[in-house]
Amino acid sequence: MAPTQKALLLPKKFGEFVVGEVPVPTPGAGEIKIKIISSSLNPVDWKIQKYGIFFDKFPAVLGSDIAGDVEELGAGVNVFKVGDRVFTQGLRSNETAGFQQYALARSSTVSKIPENTSYDGAASFPVALSAAYLGLYNKNPHGLGFAPPTTKNQGKYSGVSIVILGGSSSVGQNAIQLAKISGFSPIITTASVKHTDYLKALGATAILDRNLSSPALVAEIGKITNKPIKTVYDAISTAETQQNGLDILAPGGQLAVVDAPVPKPTEGKVIIQVIGGLALPHNIDILSHFYHDVVFGFLEKGWLKPNNIEVLPGGLSGIPDGLARLEGNQVSNLKLVARPQETSLY
Repeated sequence: MAPTQKALLLPKKFGEFVVGEVPVPTPGAGEIKIKIISSSLNPVDWKIQKYGIFFDKFPAVLGSDIAGDVEELGAGVNVFKVGDRVFTQGLRSNETAGFQQYALARSSTVSKIPENTSYDGAASFPVALSAAYLGLYNKNPHGLGFAPPTTKNQGKYSGVSIVILGGSSSVGQNAIQLAKISGFSPIITTASVKHTDYLKALGATAILDRNLSSPALVAEIGKITNKPIKTVYDAISTAETQQNGLDILAPGGQLAVVDAPVPKPTEGKVIIQVIGGLALPHNIDILSHFYHDVVFGFLEKGWLKPNNIEVLPGGLSGIPDGLARLEGNQVSNLKLVARPQETSLY
């Protein structure tokens, strides 16, 4: 009889989550099996349940942020060994998702976890970090087209202004830190004023109140720099923040958004929608290189710091309440993390 594992299941479209059992997958060539220690929650998880998007086969296992231990190696994998601490972005399939005890991953899109980073901290990264990285460095029309911050490009954009809307969000925090590595200056962000010190520690130059109107934001930015703002990363991407981003942009500038574009740009301004899936053809090469060769060093040097963490009780059983909090906008400057191995069926 094939071994089974505990998983959080969405039994049907628009259904309620339940903890059940599914088979433990076996890695194929080029894959590894990960014993998941920590998996964090993302807003897309409750949207999948509520709106019936992305999945057509049920029961479905969700979850895209994975951190744990290498449990088994598939054929041809020689860059990892059993017991390595690793993290990766899960895919939208039952075998590769995060809300379960074991998952598969392509070894080319997995990073080891350095000693200075916990499993919970590593699990706070993948989806948000991928979105931030792709938004800044993927080629047009899938990203803003800046040179990735490999060794020769670190600090390259010194003196180039950037505005990041929603700096205290998970995507915003990673965008701020990556922008610092790339040398952008000033790095201007919007957030609740209570997050000012925290975001400055990540690398933001100035934090503006997220409740300011577009005219007020433009005026405040003008006090910080007299250079035209040609780049805005909107890590929130409501209709309101997207319009703010366009209002801030100088003619010919680019606005990156993480949701479907709403307003119509004018004056040669461009809106770029960032879609962060690892399986998308235009993302595979850039994310494979980032996770396989780059991100470990950024974490080890402290250039990328994990989000603040709250561990949910009950392992996988705590996820539905956590998703309800995300849907209710009750989570700020915080990543909710579940530990699948702490799950009980009873």
